[in-house]
Amino acid sequence: MFDKNLRGMIDDVKDGRMDRRAFVKRMIAVGLTAPMANQILAIGGVAMAQSPNPYKPTKRGGGGPLKLLWWQGPTLLNPHFATGTKDQDGSRLFYEPLASWDVDGHLNPILAAEIPSIQNGGLSKDAKTVVWKLKPGVKWHDGKPFTADDVVFNWEYATDPATAAVSSGTYSGMTVEKVDDLTVRIKFKDPTPFWANAFVGAYGCIIPKHLFAEYKGSKSREAPNNLKPVGTGPYKFVEFKPGDLVRGEINPDYHMPNRPYFDTIEMKGGGDAVSAARAVIQTGEYDFAWNIQVEDEVLLRLEKGGKGKTLYAVGGDIEFIAINFTDPNTEVDGERSSIKTKHPILSDPAVRKALALLVDRDSVKKVIYGRAGRTTANYLNGPEEFVSKNTRWEFSVEKASALLEQAGWKVGSDGIREKDGKKLKLLYQTSINGPRQKTQAIVKQACQKAGIDVELKSVVASVFFSSDVANPDTYSKFYADIEMFQIPMTQPDPGLHMRRYLSRNAATKENKWQGQNFPRWVNKDFDAAIEAADTETDPIKRAELYIKCNDLMWQDTVVIPVMHRLAVEACSNTVRPALSGWANQTDNLQDWYRET
Repeated sequence: MFDKNLRGMIDDVKDGRMDRRAFVKRMIAVGLTAPMANQILAIGGVAMAQSPNPYKPTKRGGGGPLKLLWWQGPTLLNPHFATGTKDQDGSRLFYEPLASWDVDGHLNPILAAEIPSIQNGGLSKDAKTVVWKLKPGVKWHDGKPFTADDVVFNWEYATDPATAAVSSGTYSGMTVEKVDDLTVRIKFKDPTPFWANAFVGAYGCIIPKHLFAEYKGSKSREAPNNLKPVGTGPYKFVEFKPGDLVRGEINPDYHMPNRPYFDTIEMKGGGDAVSAARAVIQTGEYDFAWNIQVEDEVLLRLEKGGKGKTLYAVGGDIEFIAINFTDPNTEVDGERSSIKTKHPILSDPAVRKALALLVDRDSVKKVIYGRAGRTTANYLNGPEEFVSKNTRWEFSVEKASALLEQAGWKVGSDGIREKDGKKLKLLYQTSINGPRQKTQAIVKQACQKAGIDVELKSVVASVFFSSDVANPDTYSKFYADIEMFQIPMTQPDPGLHMRRYLSRNAATKENKWQGQNFPRWVNKDFDAAIEAADTETDPIKRAELYIKCNDLMWQDTVVIPVMHRLAVEACSNTVRPALSGWANQTDNLQDWYRET
């Protein structure tokens, strides 16, 4: 759509000549998604719509227990240290952000009294200031009042380098100040089109100042409440067994009317995706199970006459193979995979491109993912306006072999290629999970045909995604050559999803491996494009910058996209969860209920 026409339609919505629904329909007709259309309106100065609330219960409590099954149990309950989805989801049972994303990509207020807009004075026209008004009367679970001081403290806590918070990038480039007890003002250094990042969604959960103030900085990991959360959420903490069990009970003073519906909540961890699916769909032992990465044929069998079903949510989640740009077998200053090293094999772009040709996505979809997967060459797969049309994937053992041959990797007597005395041998790791092991086997078989020797390593999920800095087998330490897993896209904007690969975000010993650039990829063009996108207020130009970033990752083979994954959950036939492809599964837990 022409730039001039788009701006004209935005003005029409502002002036009332076109309603929001008509605008969204026009955008969908030209290939955008509803979340992207709403973001364009927000950037253009039109207040963000709030979706209708489907919640039906008319009183708080009375719903009995809600039993959740996460086959990777949380290892800590501080959202600022949540390196994996399991820790984010466990923390979210008790802590809340100012707002969260719903199924349509709308912002709904949680601890905020309203969503900032130009109309209500919350957004400045220069995209450099946001004012959040806080909901009055909200209390922490220990009875202390929630105020602007808590919001400001979370910014100070996350941005203190000594805290080593994984949320630090969310709060960089801004200052947060208290206006009064129920108002905070965020000032950005530069125009910030996607202002709804800080204090929103999974990384936006707020911890209480009065319990964490003395643990800001170098003592951050010593806080007792890292394991005993005191939040504002619908459930109050009862018990936590790291990697195993989280329990909560109804918060009788919760700040939303008639919520929560359930009297108690339990998040059980451990096991695997298949047993989790069976425990919900077939036996009904649990009400809901997270991230059912199970072969589609297995799910179809379980659904026949069962007590539950599978639910699908479309977002931007991607299952991919990451390339290690550093040397996992050389130690520098007590650190393997150090940014000071280069990978002895994968520094060769021909090897990386050959590996990309050896991933048979069609077979992976057919044999494993079925309804839950879409083949893709892109790391960034949504919203639609940000999806590159410049990339393509191909599976060809012959082309991969030719690439390696041209680059000087010759087949030895043992059938394994070598160059300059180095054998083309790679360690390929992932978490223990049926589909991932099957994907490993498919990739390994193709690699063998091309003369690449691949050793497979499978790590227990609770270890692979652990936040424990002493654990050598975490994905963030990346002590392997290639590794495979999924990164969820938890908001309908690419900023957070793509910013992790900034050069300065490399995971290192110095930042306790909390940096999110775990491949340790360094690219100045990528950095420049991300920085430009962060301040570009023209939605069309901003989309072009993110497409450029995706294409740079594709050209340099930083990751090999395996499958654009739909979020797949198992749910009881009676439970009505509030799920979104743009949010974590527990982000809207206050709206869950049971309908008999």
